[in-house]
This record gives sequence, C-alpha cells and structure tokens, in this order.
Amino acid sequence: MIEHRQTLINIKSDLLSICISALEKQDSYYEYSLLLHKCLHQHFDIDQCFFLLYEGETLKPFNINSTNEINEIPWENFESWFGQQKWVEVPDDLLMTSEFKQLTHMILLKVGHFDIHGVLLVKSTPKWSAFTQSEYFEDFVDVVSKTLSMISKNVVVRHNEKQYRKLYTMSDLFHSTMDIDLILENVLITIQENFPNFNVELILSNDQDRQTKIPIKQFDYLSERPSAIEAFVSGKIITEDADDLNCTLLNAPIKGRQAIYGILQVSAPYSYLFTSTQKEFIRMLAHASGNALENAKLYHQSHRLISDLQLINETSHRLNMRLDINEMFMFLQKQLMKSFQPMELCFVLKENDEYKLTEASTDLFQMDEGAIYINHVGNHFNKSHDPLFIADFSRLISKDVRYKSVMAIPMIVEQRINGFSIVLHRDSYFFSFDSFKLMQSLIHHSSLAIANSILRNQLQEMVDHDHLTKLYARNYLDKFVEQSLQNDDSGMFLLIDIDNFKRINDTYGHQIGDTILVQIGELLMNIIDDRGISARWGGEEMAVYVTNIHENEALQLSQQIVDSIPKATDPSVTISAGLVFWNKKAPAEYQKIFLQADTALYVAKNNGKNQVCLYDDSMLLQS
Repeated sequence: MIEHRQTLINIKSDLLSICISALEKQDSYYEYSLLLHKCLHQHFDIDQCFFLLYEGETLKPFNINSTNEINEIPWENFESWFGQQKWVEVPDDLLMTSEFKQLTHMILLKVGHFDIHGVLLVKSTPKWSAFTQSEYFEDFVDVVSKTLSMISKNVVVRHNEKQYRKLYTMSDLFHSTMDIDLILENVLITIQENFPNFNVELILSNDQDRQTKIPIKQFDYLSERPSAIEAFVSGKIITEDADDLNCTLLNAPIKGRQAIYGILQVSAPYSYLFTSTQKEFIRMLAHASGNALENAKLYHQSHRLISDLQLINETSHRLNMRLDINEMFMFLQKQLMKSFQPMELCFVLKENDEYKLTEASTDLFQMDEGAIYINHVGNHFNKSHDPLFIADFSRLISKDVRYKSVMAIPMIVEQRINGFSIVLHRDSYFFSFDSFKLMQSLIHHSSLAIANSILRNQLQEMVDHDHLTKLYARNYLDKFVEQSLQNDDSGMFLLIDIDNFKRINDTYGHQIGDTILVQIGELLMNIIDDRGISARWGGEEMAVYVTNIHENEALQLSQQIVDSIPKATDPSVTISAGLVFWNKKAPAEYQKIFLQADTALYVAKNNGKNQVCLYDDSMLLQS
C-alpha cells in the first residue's frame, strides 16, 4: 500500500512538470502523452500504450511507439464501450486494428459527468494490475484527467488568443485598406493558418468586381448547394455533411452592414463536428471581412460614380455637338469599349419596323452567329421596353454559344424604341449590375441625341432630294458642282429638257407627266450610279454631273442617256441636252458652267431636239 501511495506521489510530481511546461507552450498534448507513457513504463513496466484526445465528438490518436496512421474514432463507439465505467477491457472491435491488438485495458479520462478529455489504452502488466486494485487507482485516474483538463483549457485559451490576435491584426489591416484583393487574400491566409487541414473557398455574389486577382468562385443560385444558398439568404452559419463530396461543409455568410456579399466555405473531413469556438472564429472572420469588403466596395463605388457621371456628361456633351449619326455611334462604341471591356458590340436602328445594323458594330454581328443575338434581342424589344441583363445566354436558348454574358439596352424616345445596343463577353457573369446601370444611363442620355440626328438626316434628305423623282434638288447640285470645280481634275455637266413636255401634260394629264418624270429620274440614277449625281433642275428639266471623266467618255455617256430615255418612258418621250466639259487645262467657272449648259441645250432644241450638244464658244453667236 505504501508503495502504491508513493507511486501516485511520483506520478503527480511528473504531471506537475507537464502543467508547468503547459503554461509556456501552446500545444502540450504530445508532450503530455510522452510523459504519461514514461510514467507508466517507469512505475508499471508498461511498454505499449495509446493516448486518444477528445475533439469534436471524435477521438484523435497521439500515437506512441507507432509508425502507422490511425484515423479518428467516433466518440459514440467509446460511449457504448465504457457505459458507466471508467476502466474497461479493450473491446474486440478495437483489437482488430493492428495498433491496438496488443493492448488490454482502457481508461476514460474525464472531469465530472460531461467534461470528456480523452482515453488512455494500455497493455497491462503485473504491477499495473496490482495498482488498479489499490485504493489509489481512482486518485490516479482523477489526477490524470484533471491534468489533461488543465492542459486542454490552456491550449484552448492560447489557441483562442492566437486566433483573436490574428483576427485583430487582420481587422486593423481591413480598416486601413480599400484594396479588395488584399482583403480577400488575408481572409484565405487567416483561415488556412488556423485550419491547415481544411480546404477554403470564397464564393462571392455576382455584382463583385471581376478584376480581382484572388481565386474566387461566383455565387450562382442555379448551381450552388442548398446549404450555401440557405447561408447566403439567412445570414447564418450552415453546416452540411456532403455525401457526394465526402466532406463536411461549413458555410459562413460574408456579411456587411448593408448586405451579404458571399460565402466563406470551409471543407472538413466527412462527419467532422465544428466546435462552437471554431464556428465563432469563422463567423467573426467572415463578418470582419464582410464589413471590410463593404467599405472597400462603397469606396470604389463612390469613385466609380464620379467617373460614371463624368463619362455620361462627356458623352452627352459630345453627342450634342451636331455630329453625324455614324460619328455618334463610333464615339459611343469607344465609350462602351472603354467602360465595359466587351468582346463584341453592336448598334441596331429600327427603320420601318425592321432592325438594321449600323457601321459601328463589330464583325461578329455581320455573321449568322451574331444574328442569333440580334434576333433574340429584337424579338424581346418588339414586346417589351425593358433592358436585358443576361448572365448566361446559353441557358436561355438551350444551345451552346460562344458569348455568355449579354447586356442589351433599348434607345427609347417618346415611348418608342428607335433601336438598341448589345455588348457581349465570352465569360458568364462577366458584366456587373453596376455596369448594367451605367450602360442604361449612357444609352438613355444618347437616345435623344441619336433620334435628333436621325431626324436631322431625314430632314436634310428631304431638303437635298426632290420629293417626286427622288433625284437630288437644285441646291444640292449647286454645292456639289462648286466643290468639284475646286477639288476634282475634270467633270461634265449635262442639262436635260424633255421635248414637248407641255403637249404630254395637255394630252395625257399631269399625272402621266409626273410618271414620265419619275421614269426618267430612275433611268438617270441607274445609269450614273455612284459616278456622280443626278438632279432635278426644275419643272421638266434635269441635270447630271459626273466627276473625273474624259471628254470622249462624257460624250458617250450623254448620248447613252439621250438614246435610252425614249425606251424607258411610257408614253415615249425624247430629250434635248446641253453638255459642258472641263478639265484642269480648261477650267470652268462656277457661275458660267450653268449658263454654258443652258446655251448648248438651246442649240440642241433649235437643231431638231432629241440630241445632245457639247458647248463651245461659237454657240454664243447662235443664241
């Protein structure tokens, strides 16, 4: 008995050494297990033993004299094996494991009724059997349990202190930076340092900045796990045993004061139970990062808003400078490319209930692939005035397409859609909601200027063209000829008069007369095409002007017109024409060229009509 009492005293002395060292070290479990084995060997000749630490409803082995890895063992198994006892034989289920097959007994190390700390497994010896029968064995179990309890509390305190010191340091960093990359990077580093054996993933909502360099996953309601969606919606930590992934997931909402910005997802081994302390630390980390992310987001938003307002103001100012419609769209193209970095872009105008592509569109929309987007957007705007913000276009049409992200904004003036703009990117969820709102503002502020430009063009078109024949008007012809005389090397001016046109009106009526004018106008436009212009000079007189042409060519072209008109009109009519040709060697004067053409026309009329006469100075004597 005295011997057993002295053994207990010696063991207490050894355990006291552990308590003292535990005050200086953060993790003393391994040292505790080594010293405990040393005590057992010294006092009871025990060569084989194992110490299992209780953590999160499992028992984690600290292997002694072992080289093999032993998995964590669920506590519920030991609960049934111990029952109400603290000292039992090793059950057959454990003896099947090679590490445990030589062991005979195990001791439950706990303080009170619920505070479990671990299990000690030993291979019994005569000294050990004798000691277990003594009155000091209960004290031995109690002191070993209390020592382990004290060490556990010290480890938890030091671990928490280290965690919260990191959390404080990180929070201090968060309050001193507006760098989103730095914030996200430190969240990942802090989690990995505290949970080195777990995987961590940041799942951020779709309106976050796409330019971040930190690897993140975009939150997608259609593909996320229900537990992640529940955490995002409820703002609470949600755990899930994911059978398909063979792991346990903890989803902590990254929450600021105004909104939830994503999920911090921690993956642990399957059936792992996160402690309340672990959950609280992850919650506080996610909350701190959420506030920091929100502050940085608001900071960047304020700068972006200023930039957006400047962009809108600049765009509005430029578009109201009476630019040509094509210049407007080219300017808008540059603005959209600079602001949203799309891969493809187009502007479409609505004319007579049909959508027509403008020149300020990328090549994709000239092909069948681009027509898919134009048709889809056009059909939408035929039914609704609402803009389109599509994160993944392939899901809408059940077809794989190259460009997933789509923004389409209508050009609306007085509740009528005059056209629309589309921007595309290959990546799904590429455009943020802020980008969508900015593009709406840009197109909205541009729509009126574009509509005004279209109206100006239409009005100018009416001014520049004759309403009946669609030929150019006299004023436009005057300007065209004046510019040609200054810029071109040569030119021909042909003045045409319909022979006996009064007789046509008197015989067939003015409606037939108008029809003949239209027929001649169409013929002139077809013959001249883009070589020059055709114009209505006034009444039954018309004119043709062609630039950079040789004299022989001018004569042939004039004769072709005279010969063609009788065949192209019904009833058939003939024309008389006066031709003026000039080049750099014999330049013409702007005021004289019309007089000379009129003189040549007068000669053609007097010489029998249905002919063309080339002007020369001798005609002045005839007139």
